[in-house]
Amino acid sequence: MSEKENLKEKEENADKKEEKRKKSRKPEKKTQAQIIQEALGMNPEDIRNIEEKLFTVRFLDYFSEEPLDFIFKDKSFEKYLEKIEETIAKMGEGSEEDKLLKLNYEEKQISKTVRSIKERTEKLAREKGFKTSPDKLLRKYSLLVTLPMLAFVVIFTIYPLIDFTLMFVVLCVFCMLPQFLRGFVLRKWFRFKDENRTDIYTSNRDDIIIIKSFIGETLSNIRARLLELKVPLQLIKFVLHSTDYEGLHLISQKTYRGLTHYYVHFEYPEGIEPIPIPENLRQFEQPVFPKKEEETAEKNFIVLTDLKAKDGVIESFVPSLKDKLADKINDMLNNSEFTPAEIDFTKIIPNYGQNLVIYCLCGEVAEIINVQICTWKKQFKYYLFESMRCNCGEKVYVLSLMDDTETVPEELMEIFSS
Repeated sequence: MSEKENLKEKEENADKKEEKRKKSRKPEKKTQAQIIQEALGMNPEDIRNIEEKLFTVRFLDYFSEEPLDFIFKDKSFEKYLEKIEETIAKMGEGSEEDKLLKLNYEEKQISKTVRSIKERTEKLAREKGFKTSPDKLLRKYSLLVTLPMLAFVVIFTIYPLIDFTLMFVVLCVFCMLPQFLRGFVLRKWFRFKDENRTDIYTSNRDDIIIIKSFIGETLSNIRARLLELKVPLQLIKFVLHSTDYEGLHLISQKTYRGLTHYYVHFEYPEGIEPIPIPENLRQFEQPVFPKKEEETAEKNFIVLTDLKAKDGVIESFVPSLKDKLADKINDMLNNSEFTPAEIDFTKIIPNYGQNLVIYCLCGEVAEIINVQICTWKKQFKYYLFESMRCNCGEKVYVLSLMDDTETVPEELMEIFSS
């Protein structure tokens, strides 16, 4: 073969490899916000502005309904207020409607009013025997149990004078005690909330009415801006703790531990025709608070796809709701063995909560509290993350490969694929 023919063959092989590489390259994945923004031609700043206002609405609504949930939590409470005040400050540089909303916030002294309600609620709680938040109390009890248990283990290791059976019984008691204390504290707390909810509302009624009037003004401002941007109102869905506001359509509701969560979207003003939803956005019309079947099998499964992971550490992912594959996933779990992960979730996904987030079905960020390493039929390992129960009453279960080079068995390919 001549040198010219060899060169031509090399060029053809290179072209074939390049074409094959392009075909095998995964398509760029976009977030829901990016898809909505591109489909509607929205400015990212407009989306951010709406999200910040909705955050203000949701916090003030939650606080006005359940001020007890914020007592003795000064650090987190002040962070919420700081974020709201930053949003209000930006309104001074916005439209005339935004400037008017900022003026109403200042005239009604919303920050001062919220702090006053919190102070009065804390005073009532102290009078009734609660001097700290349930979270802090549980952490204190946990420490009081853990330290003696560690001391007992150390003493037994150095001086093994106790019978192994007795040691096992003592350790079981230490392990069960935190759960017992947790149940005791939470039962007492929820009973206290139920018994005092009416008194707290009555003593703060005038201030709560002021806060709710501002919430209503903010919702009207958001709706007007959405209509101005030609955004289909059905796409903007969120959770509130009351239905005291005009211009909202109730989609569904759910009650958990005596607290009702309302899932809503904006209604169109009278005389205005609904803005049609683009075809490529109809995927975001999925309901929240879906009706569950009578069976106990879990349905809220999310799988981390388009994964970048190595040696059990996940660098990036795209969360995909797999509710339609719930039966297959439950079957996979039933055929798996579970082992608690030895490393903390924060080390598995180091950037979680920064640029990597998993959401509950209601849109809240899911807080992961349990990590299991699962082994399917003794041949394939994967992660199972369990979230804390969200304010909406739901929890999610998240599945993920431990390494993006892992070979997925053919029977499970549909579950872990994009």
